[in-house]
Amino acid sequence: MELKDKLVSSFLAFDEQYQVDDDVQQIRSQAIKEFETLGFPSKKQEDWKYTSLKSTLKHDYSVFPKKEDAIEYSQIKQYLIHDIDTYDLVFIDGIYSSHLSNTTHDKIDVCLMSSALNKTKFKPVIDNYFNKLAPKNGINSLNTAFTKEGAYIHIHKNTMADKPIQIINFSTGNESSLLLQPRNLVVVDENSHVQIIERHQSLTDHPVLTNSVTEVFADRRAIVDYYKIQNDKTSSSLIDNTFIEQKDESNCSVHTFSLGGNLTRNNLNFYQKGERIDSTMKGVTIIEGKQHVDHNTLVHHIYPNCESHQDYKGIFSDKSVGVFNGKVVVEKEAQKTNAYQSNNNILVDDKATINSKPQLEIFADDVRCSHGCTIGQLDEDALFYLQSRGIPHKEARGLLMYAFANNVLASVKIPEIKKRINNIIAEKLGVELGFNL
Repeated sequence: MELKDKLVSSFLAFDEQYQVDDDVQQIRSQAIKEFETLGFPSKKQEDWKYTSLKSTLKHDYSVFPKKEDAIEYSQIKQYLIHDIDTYDLVFIDGIYSSHLSNTTHDKIDVCLMSSALNKTKFKPVIDNYFNKLAPKNGINSLNTAFTKEGAYIHIHKNTMADKPIQIINFSTGNESSLLLQPRNLVVVDENSHVQIIERHQSLTDHPVLTNSVTEVFADRRAIVDYYKIQNDKTSSSLIDNTFIEQKDESNCSVHTFSLGGNLTRNNLNFYQKGERIDSTMKGVTIIEGKQHVDHNTLVHHIYPNCESHQDYKGIFSDKSVGVFNGKVVVEKEAQKTNAYQSNNNILVDDKATINSKPQLEIFADDVRCSHGCTIGQLDEDALFYLQSRGIPHKEARGLLMYAFANNVLASVKIPEIKKRINNIIAEKLGVELGFNL
């Protein structure tokens, strides 16, 4: 039985096992019908032209993970940003781990999606925001149909979250192959601020496919800083779908660091629903072997006097494959828009590949928009210069590649994140950079 058929036939059992509010149940039932019609995306679709899920979907993924597999803090310590105080939402094989988590309802709500879907006090927020932003396609509808667990974050009006929030999903290897579908909802009210760090991490070499959907709503003058760290095992694949709606004068940024995994697809969409909005999306990709990373972005400018900034850097070694498909749409009413998009790549080896497709669709006439893409090799003159100053060849290459990616790191607002990414990049490049940020 193909995975699609298995998922459709498993839905009734899932729906009976994980009961939710009637309205959400109807949404889930409608979503499985959409998935049954639409199915998984294929390379025949323009947005998936350079990324095939065929080999990823061949595994017999388990839809119903076993009970929580207790793991010790020492097993996961290395994956946490533990040198700063944070709220933590930890999920093991899709099941919430209370002894590894730290939630709150003190001024802000940081808790479980399963609680939000079942408790009356959260119903107004669920009714207003759940499944209101993610477009209906096979991948999103599949996640919606099997919505069970994830992060629910609500930052109330005029509130600054007192510390960052970590969302971490672990897979342990209890199942020979596992399909995880976390669902996150982030609502940031007017004049509020939150920082979020998200990671998906396999602790096993068994195949894992994660299909994650996150909806973020930023109200007037809200600030959202979102950091995604993707450095998983080569047996794990991730389809990360993030959708952000912004209201007037809000400021949202997403930094994505794709540094490992088998196949990684990042669908990141911004929708500007007001004036004087600032949207930022930046990313660093450093992969090797046969790893595949695909960034698919959209910024939809709908109102005037807004800005968007995209800056993605990629370093590809061996036979790795990168894809960047970034679209900026400026509607007729979105005058005085400033939109900038940049995608720069280094191919370290001859068999590495990058497919880059920056796109601008502009229907307004008083705007400043630019996009650009570069693909090249390391600067041999710069490499020779560093070596002539006594820096060994390996360290010189590492230093040049680090400098290439550094401007993305420079805009990270949490120093501990900078330090963590700096260490991972140094490890990937096989050098001692000899300095910390």
